Amino acid sequence: MNPTIRHITFDCTGDPYDLATFWSAMLGNPLADDDEPGDPEALIADPSGGPGLLFVQVAEGKTAKNRLHFDLRPTGRTRAEEVARAISLGARQVADHTRPDGKGWVTLTDPEGNEFCIERGELD
Repeated sequence: MNPTIRHITFDCTGDPYDLATFWSAMLGNPLADDDEPGDPEALIADPSGGPGLLFVQVAEGKTAKNRLHFDLRPTGRTRAEEVARAISLGARQVADHTRPDGKGWVTLTDPEGNEFCIERGELD
């Protein structure tokens, strides 16, 4: 049998719980019940059974652009509303690649500097 993806792991120099809290709010999935501020790792389980997001404290900082990132599609919001919500949660906008026809994406970073994109939403 082939392996399955259990976790997608984020290295972070800050408190893993803080970064997990950001992603928990972004994705609407709760942190594991036993995670607390100051723990060396924190987990967001996917309630649909997909891979969880694991945040692990490391000593070294991020030095280059991510080779892997999330492309998020808003549901129940426009892209602009989702970008504004992400920024209110602690994200930083890096670039807007929205095209005149409405296609495209906006690139942001999470509080640790990990890139992610927000694509056109279902309401756009």
